[in-house]
Amino acid sequence: MTERTVTANIGLTLDGRYNGPGGPGDMQAIVRYATTEVARDHLTRIWEGATTALLGRVNAEGFLGFWPTVAADENADPRDRAYAKWLVDTEKVVLSTTLTESPWERTRIANAPAADVVTALKATGTGDILVNSSPTVIKDLLAADLIDRLHLLLCPEIAGDGQRLFDDGLPGSRWTLTRHEVGELGETALTYDRAR
Repeated sequence: MTERTVTANIGLTLDGRYNGPGGPGDMQAIVRYATTEVARDHLTRIWEGATTALLGRVNAEGFLGFWPTVAADENADPRDRAYAKWLVDTEKVVLSTTLTESPWERTRIANAPAADVVTALKATGTGDILVNSSPTVIKDLLAADLIDRLHLLLCPEIAGDGQRLFDDGLPGSRWTLTRHEVGELGETALTYDRAR
């Protein structure tokens, strides 16, 4: 085993939801906070040490339609553009049971449980493995106790309905707050390390 750190990043509402009552595309309670100074700096800290992006299929397809255009946009915020270039250029592993070919360059498809894929990734290579905003992958890795660092952008809204990240039945675990920053809209960027 190498010493690779598995990190996960996601935006959540105060009631722990990563989308609203309108379903997976309802990001209304999160989007306005994701482009603040605090959120952009938070994302920059997250990807800088990562050499592998681990994504679920839905997230990978959504990212493919958005981030490459940001990488090419000279008017984009420099932090967004840097993240976009990193995402386009880095090794990507997409978890999928339905894709048969890679949707991006430097991407491979893994038709296997997230825990098995992460265990294999940790056995080789260097740098962090980043699961960015792929809630089903994050849930599976939390259940398997394979996340070492959890980055949350806590948005000061209650969605009232939608999907939750922390479902009932997760094994108990303890986390240490290693960084927090509050933005002008009340959003809070939090970083927790798994206490083992």
